[in-house]
Formats: sequence, C-alpha cells, structure tokens
Amino acid sequence: MRLLILLVNYHGYDLTVGCLKSLQPELEALPDAHVGLCDNGSGEKEVERLAAAVEELGLTERVALTSIFPNRGFTGGNNEVLRKALVSPNPPEAVLLLNNDTLVPTGAIQTLVNFLEQHPDVAVCGSRLEYPDGESQRAARRTLTFASELEAYARIGAVSRLLSRWLIAPPEQNEPHACGWIPGAALMIRREVLEKVGLLDEDLYTYFDDVDYCLRAKRAGWPTWYVPESRIVHLVGQTTGITATNKRPQRRPSYWFWARRHYFLKNFGPWHATLADMAAIIGLCLWKLRSSAGNDPNPDPPHLLSDLIRHSVFRTGFCLRPVANPALNDEANR
Repeated sequence: MRLLILLVNYHGYDLTVGCLKSLQPELEALPDAHVGLCDNGSGEKEVERLAAAVEELGLTERVALTSIFPNRGFTGGNNEVLRKALVSPNPPEAVLLLNNDTLVPTGAIQTLVNFLEQHPDVAVCGSRLEYPDGESQRAARRTLTFASELEAYARIGAVSRLLSRWLIAPPEQNEPHACGWIPGAALMIRREVLEKVGLLDEDLYTYFDDVDYCLRAKRAGWPTWYVPESRIVHLVGQTTGITATNKRPQRRPSYWFWARRHYFLKNFGPWHATLADMAAIIGLCLWKLRSSAGNDPNPDPPHLLSDLIRHSVFRTGFCLRPVANPALNDEANR
C-alpha cells in the first residue's frame, strides 16, 4: 500500500527527530511508505536543522520536507502536504496523521496497513495510544455531545453512571471495533475518504479537528475503527505545550475554546452548542462544589470555568466563524 505519513513540526525539533528515528524500522518494512514533514512556521534555522537531521538519518529518499510560514495550525500544516500529494502523479492510497510527539514501536504502522488491506470496507482506523509506561490513553473515543460534556466536567460517580452511554473515553477493549473517533495523533485514512469528505477543516486551526473529521467520515458512511494491536507512545500535549509533565496543565489557549465552539456549532447547530456550553459550565461547577468539600486536588487548567464562560455562545453568539490564527494576530481570538 502506498502510504503517506504526515508529520507537522512547530518548534519541536527534538520531538520530531525522535519520532523520525522511531519510524526508521517501519520505513524499512514498508517500501511504499513515505513521510511528508511540514515545518509549520518555525523559521529558516529550524528548517535547516530538520533537513540536516533527515540527511544524517539517511532518510532523504523517504522524507520530503516542506516549510510554510506563518504557522497554520495542525490542520493547515497537514493540508499543505495533503493537497500536493493527492494531485501528484502517484497519490498515496492512504495517509497516516501522526503527531511529532509520538514514538512508533516496530510493527505499529504495519499493523494499521494490514488492517486496511484485510478490511476493504474500513476506511478510517487508528492506534492504541499509550503513555511511556504502557498505560492506555483510551484512544477509542465517543463523539463529543452535550451529554458527554456534562459527564466529562462533572466527574461525579452518580452523573457518570447515569451518562455512561456518553462517556468520552470508555474502558479499553482489546479487540478491533468501531468507535466515534480516534485522536489525530495516529489516525489512518484512505484516499477515497479524503477525496469525498475533504481535508481537515482549517477553520478549526488546531484541536477538535480529529473528532470533527471522524464525524464527517461517519456521516458519509465510514465509521472509525480502533485497532489496539497497533500501539504508539504519545507524549500528550508536548507539541502544543498545553500540558506539562508532573505539573498542573497550563491555561488553555483561546483558540482551544474557539475550536470547541466551532465544532459544536458546525456539526450540531445553535441549540446543541447552547446545551454543550450549559453542560460544561454546570458540570464544572458541580465538580468544584464536590471537590471543595473533600479538599480534592484540582487537575484542571487555571481559569477553566471563567474561560468556558467567556468563550461560550452566551457571550460570543451563534455566528459560525473560523478560529483566528494566533500566529497572525496573537490577540485576535481573546
């Protein structure tokens, strides 16, 4: 299978090189696989360092390096490479969205390729994502709805039991199965889907693009399949800096909230977006009340409640508009 592996780099040289090193055995085992590496606005010096690293790793024949400026987010960086690949004389039969903050054990990508080849009716599939210690990140997710928002933010046993059907990350299953979505850290898509459904939605910039794409594919007749035999280590949040190892997460950037808002308005309309905002705000208030009574540690990013309110449809209205690119105007979406 002709496979294009997509990597996007933004000031993540060490992560990207580490990912490329882990990919070497897979590229040797998959002679028809190539890597499209997009430097997404890091600047000329980092592009030069990446080019030198690709040459040093002996991957010049397998890795095509593209650079764009300014940073166009996860969606724009991937789409830059995808557009050119799909109109090339020899387009890929499938593409793999792969975060640069991943490490790929031998056989992980081959397993996804085999799964697609053995299941011609499956067009979107993804890997089990795990932490470096092997703990699962529960990558087989359910589609985000207002009910899942209430459960996710409330984190109260009675609420979770009541809304168990909408639990975003249900308990791990060890057999391949269809699910709502899989994070774009390791998501394989047949060319047929890309041609009929389209590319990633650049109006989302970064975040919620994976759940959005899997929902679009499902509505077009292609559910997403989880393939747990394919295991990939995901260093969560290292690409964007939204999390910090062994520390409380950093404050979420405005574009995360605007992407969330865009996802609900675009896919479900104003009423559902209203319910989603209400569910998240009420759920978080319930959790704060319960945790304050028990002195539970707070795992949430700073100012999460005020940021949810500030970016809710109650404050911003129902007009569907693209997420402002912070690389163009750092204050545009505040």
